[in-house]
Amino acid sequence: MAQQVIAHEERNPFSTDRGDELPVGIQLAWRLRALICSGRLPAGERLPSFRRLAEWAAVNVNTVRAVYADLEDQGLVVSRQGQGTFVADGVEPAPRLEEIAVGALRRARDEGLSPRELAIVIAACASMPGTLENGEEATEPSPGLPDPGEESEAIEVRNELRRQIGRLEAELASYVRDLPDGMPTARPRAEAHIAGVEELEQTRDTLIAQLSEAQKAAELRAREEDRARARRQEPSPGPLGRAMSWWRSRS
Repeated sequence: MAQQVIAHEERNPFSTDRGDELPVGIQLAWRLRALICSGRLPAGERLPSFRRLAEWAAVNVNTVRAVYADLEDQGLVVSRQGQGTFVADGVEPAPRLEEIAVGALRRARDEGLSPRELAIVIAACASMPGTLENGEEATEPSPGLPDPGEESEAIEVRNELRRQIGRLEAELASYVRDLPDGMPTARPRAEAHIAGVEELEQTRDTLIAQLSEAQKAAELRAREEDRARARRQEPSPGPLGRAMSWWRSRS
């Protein structure tokens, strides 16, 4: 019987570790956020009561109350007087987050690396500027022979437009397969050519239109892939899916 109790506690997805460097409130908040953001906890679903979750997590009821309050401040949940706390309707889940996270953890394990250290490095990288940019920041091309009468303000406008174009081109590079056929493309820039403000604005606006359409196509493809994945019978529901199974078996 003692062994069964120990095994039961180990499967509890909401148990907290007071010896961990993360406060128990943050441990609990991150698990609930993961369930909500991955879509395991869908919009409108009721969360456990303060007392029930406090019992599962072995924390004070006030800790759970504070966690729910923080999630509500972030727009992830809403509280209804006399009814409880529910996942907010405006939350847009991203089921692929769990798949990506599990894949990263498996790769770290295969490399003999610590999952905790991986999480710390990911958090550190995400907080640094330029982490998700493709390639280096666009550098200014050689301007050639400048016009002596050109205003410094016009030069700054051209420089800013080139920076915008560089960022758009870098972002668009990740959407190549989602760019619809037949869209106008940005005019190639010759090395010896000094583009004027009007030409640079046209190039920028074309790239903006391309990026907008590519992002829409990528979102549509991602939703279709998510629906197809949901229809398939996966041999393992994943850690967040198991957490919800544990939860619902006790509801």
